[in-house]
Amino acid sequence: MVGSTAQATSAAPTGRFAAFSFVDQITQIQGVTRVCGLYTIPANIEHFPASLVAEALGQLAAWVAMATLDFSQRPVAALAGDTKIFSLPKPGDTLELIVDIESCDAESIVYRGHALVNGCLVLELADTVGSMLDIHAFDDPAALAADFARLCAEGRAAGAFKGVPRASLTDLPESTPEHLQALLAVPAQAAFFEDHFPRRPVFPATLLLDALLQLAIRVAALASGDTTLHLTRITNVKVRAFTAPGANLLLSAQLAAPGVDDLEPFLVKLTAQADGKTIAGAKMYFALAGETA
Repeated sequence: MVGSTAQATSAAPTGRFAAFSFVDQITQIQGVTRVCGLYTIPANIEHFPASLVAEALGQLAAWVAMATLDFSQRPVAALAGDTKIFSLPKPGDTLELIVDIESCDAESIVYRGHALVNGCLVLELADTVGSMLDIHAFDDPAALAADFARLCAEGRAAGAFKGVPRASLTDLPESTPEHLQALLAVPAQAAFFEDHFPRRPVFPATLLLDALLQLAIRVAALASGDTTLHLTRITNVKVRAFTAPGANLLLSAQLAAPGVDDLEPFLVKLTAQADGKTIAGAKMYFALAGETA
């Protein structure tokens, strides 16, 4: 057990451990079963989507996985069975992150987690799996071990994250109100690539999900005639391949009928393709303002 408040120690303004890192301090580790941490969303950024809250939980799980395997491997690809969104945190909020690990070995980590703000639940992850890969291909093991030790001790200074711009999408003329398609041009250079990852830059899956959300909410709003819809759940998230800087992706959002057990009235199925091959997919559920799932 370590202290519960990160101290204002120095942090790199850009680059690794700064530009796309969402754990400021690890406050508790219970073996390989539970880990708790804190992350303060910088007050001066404009956009912090729900997908980055999920990213924070995934990074917290990854720190324990890497430490357990002596920084020889790290989880980088993920499957997320069910993500529930209860509310969106605001810039300046401090996330309390709690991850429960079901299993962790040289092949994968299986975990669930939840994030709170002022004791109120904002997001919950379940049935999440990260596959292990050789850590040397992505980052310096010694640097990661030093970062982990720092997180477990005094923590790092909050505010290193400078935000990321929302993805700019180009609609395709083949689109219909129930099936929107758009092109996403992944930037060739961005600060987050220095952190994700230093030795092998990869476009974060959570930023891809946020781009897909732009399409999904448009489809759901057109179907409902209501622009006050809110995202309640993301299920069946699968990322099958890495996306390199400068890649061009075809995003697709298709209105679908919710299942008989689904409480939300609107479901949108999403895919991302690169060079004609599907590299990612998800389902997003929406409810009307004031409704909960």
